[in-house]
Amino acid sequence: MKSFSFCLLLVIYFFLIVRRSNGTTFSSRLVHRFSDEAKAVWISRNVNVSADSWPKRNGFEYLQALLENDLKRRQLKVGAQNQLLFPARGSKTLSFGNDLAWLHYTWVDIGTPNVSFLVALDAGSNLFWVPCDCIQCAPLSAGFYNSLDRDLNEYRPSLSSTSRHLPCNHELCESDLICGSSKEPCSYIVNYDDSQNTSSSGLLVEDKLHLVSVSEPGKQKKVQASVVIGCGRKQTGSYLDGAAPDGVMGLGPGNISVPGLLARAGLTRNSFSLCFEENGSGRILFGDQGHASQLSTPFVPVEGNYVAYFVHVESACVGGSCLKQSGFKAMVDSGSSFTFLPPDVYNGIVLEFDKQLDAKRISFPDGPWDYCYNTSLLKFKSIPSLHLLLDFNQSFVVHNPTYSIGENQEFTLFCLPLQPTDEGYGIIGQNFITGYHMVFDMENRKLGWSKSNCQTTSYSPEVNLQPPSNGASPTSLPTNEQQSIPNTLAVAPAVAGMTSKPSAASHLTIPSRPHRTCPFPWLLLVYFFSTLM
Repeated sequence: MKSFSFCLLLVIYFFLIVRRSNGTTFSSRLVHRFSDEAKAVWISRNVNVSADSWPKRNGFEYLQALLENDLKRRQLKVGAQNQLLFPARGSKTLSFGNDLAWLHYTWVDIGTPNVSFLVALDAGSNLFWVPCDCIQCAPLSAGFYNSLDRDLNEYRPSLSSTSRHLPCNHELCESDLICGSSKEPCSYIVNYDDSQNTSSSGLLVEDKLHLVSVSEPGKQKKVQASVVIGCGRKQTGSYLDGAAPDGVMGLGPGNISVPGLLARAGLTRNSFSLCFEENGSGRILFGDQGHASQLSTPFVPVEGNYVAYFVHVESACVGGSCLKQSGFKAMVDSGSSFTFLPPDVYNGIVLEFDKQLDAKRISFPDGPWDYCYNTSLLKFKSIPSLHLLLDFNQSFVVHNPTYSIGENQEFTLFCLPLQPTDEGYGIIGQNFITGYHMVFDMENRKLGWSKSNCQTTSYSPEVNLQPPSNGASPTSLPTNEQQSIPNTLAVAPAVAGMTSKPSAASHLTIPSRPHRTCPFPWLLLVYFFSTLM
């Protein structure tokens, strides 16, 4: 058989050479696999194909079949690292609003037997920790939270047959304590720079994170990945007051983060995606490198290291007006509900926005935002667009950069949810990335984004693999607070209304800002007074 194939190749090669030498062009006609011609061929071969079963061009089944075929070919080409993983309980993410500090969460299973945890998703930090053997933890009963229909869990390493303490001499242990013996466990402490002295501390353990692979369309394969988990024995400050009561999943670029550990084990590419909808739901997918049609910009290092997901903003534009000399570095952070800008950029944007907007500005000195407006619906025309011009001339558009507070038949009240920072870089938060399929690709060191409604496909009721659609989408709300882990750059989620930034051994200093429990009561107060104006 091999001999016959080789001879056939020689005949074909000779035929092509002869035809080319005679000046004749050799060509063949391509037929699409789901075209009418292809269907006729299958029917002529007595294959069980009917007009009803054949996918209609550009229909849902048609696109679905193409997507499954693409994934099969990618899997054959690349192998195991190309598989896409999501938590065993689904890729769906949730935001419970003010009840759980405006953060985005997902359910994950840890240990053997597996125990479920509702963890906050934070692309600004690396450590994955959960309440564990608690000395001081947040309440875990559903009765303490309006949005939960089940109690939260506490992790106990001694009850998991697959857990082990990480020794203090382990390469991933960054404790400042002197390691006297390899039998000593690795301790950690995470401090938060806010007025409530927020922190998490305990021991590092290694255990199994339960995931599902979607490498084969229509089939789900269970995967147990070894990850490093912070056994959070003691929490303080905001972590006892509604922010991440059941733990935080660090999604940063560090080796100890979940995406980094999955890539290190060869389970996925060193990449993941987040997609947040305006209604508070969303998706997370590990190993996702996005679509070929997505826009992208490179990550930029800080003093030579990729300590966080920083990008370079060349300029900021309001409507058709772009600010001069408005370049700055910005960290893309899913743990920050709002967006923070360097003072000069912030001032330029809000002044230009105010100039272009035909609406009555309202001043609320105690509110988190300085630029709020009350306008008649009859006179109100449009809100100026806002976009950031990133490296390689890539435009990151926020078509509706405002947060609407109240609306009735006569007026609407909204604010520009931006705040200045005390440093020369900014934070792109949830209110800018909502409505986008955001890809954090550390393998290629770039950020990708494409418009998306975060919907699902047939692989799983919880997985988003849809190609992007055209256009952009409005933004949503929410908040963040930063933390510092020894020798790392970290940004952790906090409570709504909190402005915070990371700090680290890289000498990148982060400002702290006055702590606010949440903006929601303030928003109600604004709405009440607006009805009187």
